Amino acid sequence: MKVDTITMMRTLLILLVLFLMLPAVSWSENGYIEITAPGNRQLRMAVDVPRSLEAASSPEKAREMGEVIAFDMNMSGLCLAEIKEQFNLSGALLFAEADFNSWLKGGYDLLVRGEYSVKGDDLTVEFRLFDLANRKMMTARRYLGKTKDLRRFAHSFADEILLAMTGERGCFTTHIAFVSTRSGNKEIAIMDWDGHDTRQLTRNHSINLNPDFSPNGREIIFTSYKRHNPDLYRRPLSSPVEVAVSHREGLNITGAWSPDGSRIALALSKDGNSEIYTIARDGSSPVRLTSHPAIEISPTWSPNGSQIAFVSDRLGKPQIFIMNADGTGVRRLTTNGGYNVNPRWSPKGDKIAYARMEGGGFQIHTINVNGSDDTQLTSSGSSENPAWSPDGRLIAFSGRRGSGDEIYVMRADGSGETRVSKVGGRSTQPAWQPR
Repeated sequence: MKVDTITMMRTLLILLVLFLMLPAVSWSENGYIEITAPGNRQLRMAVDVPRSLEAASSPEKAREMGEVIAFDMNMSGLCLAEIKEQFNLSGALLFAEADFNSWLKGGYDLLVRGEYSVKGDDLTVEFRLFDLANRKMMTARRYLGKTKDLRRFAHSFADEILLAMTGERGCFTTHIAFVSTRSGNKEIAIMDWDGHDTRQLTRNHSINLNPDFSPNGREIIFTSYKRHNPDLYRRPLSSPVEVAVSHREGLNITGAWSPDGSRIALALSKDGNSEIYTIARDGSSPVRLTSHPAIEISPTWSPNGSQIAFVSDRLGKPQIFIMNADGTGVRRLTTNGGYNVNPRWSPKGDKIAYARMEGGGFQIHTINVNGSDDTQLTSSGSSENPAWSPDGRLIAFSGRRGSGDEIYVMRADGSGETRVSKVGGRSTQPAWQPR
């Protein structure tokens, strides 16, 4: 009897271990998939290269779409995604039992499949996401457009995958604006978040700095020296027209849109030293928020618009401070490091990313808004100007790894650092477009 009891206990233990090794895929009451993998087990996603519905196929286009989805999902940190073509299925996107089993035996928890049709320059593509363990389709989308839209379609479905898995849409159809010297001058350029489809926005053959997107993502503000003074300009993405918003004597720099788009915070030196002001979107109604002999610069709004973080050297060296949006209640945020700059408030409102002088260069840190959990995210070369993705999962920054300055993207915990800029010259000062 004693032996039987021991044997039973061992059997139960083995069953428990096997249970813990099952794919950590479960469905919550709201229908979103819950990512709670035990034992550091990460979900695996297979991205099956889309199949052509026509006799004439475009395998290079199909593979590019699959690669875009896999790249987006790997950067999200939610799963390990890889391109697979080994399990063939004839017919349309209807799954037989054997097909699910083949993917499961391959060790996958999630599967993305697609079909496409190319007729001339017209592209039709349909993607579907499957939860293999539960043999359930999680989401599906069909896209109609031109072949030039294939990357946008793939990014869009990656956004849908995040929505299905987490309840929040991804950031993969957004863009990053940045300062580029490719033309020989410091001009504002814009690219897809992963570095593709880069195009130059400004062409004034001058120095242009510090782009920032409006809350609707349709226009930017930036500082330009095109009239020989650092003035603040505004321009829509769809038009080359640049309108002077603030051209007061002295500095008109580091402009930042308020979350509701009604005002702009910036640094002005019209009264002597640099101070933080807010102005209306047309440049009128200036309100001075700081009044100190020190240099005050680089304002960034909290997501609800109630507070502004900024840089001040009022203690001798630059540190990050926070104040109410009316200038009251100023408090010091950073207490470590002697030179802290470039604050950016996270979309969730809980953290601020910034750059700290570390030895001969800068490194990106994040800190809670109450001053706790000051965490260094980068350690290589020099890294500056952090910019949060609109969902808060990723951070873009300008990094120097060797001789050149490029735009990099990493996850919010500092992992997955990836260079995305591809245009040549120096690429700095990224700003991430809202959804």
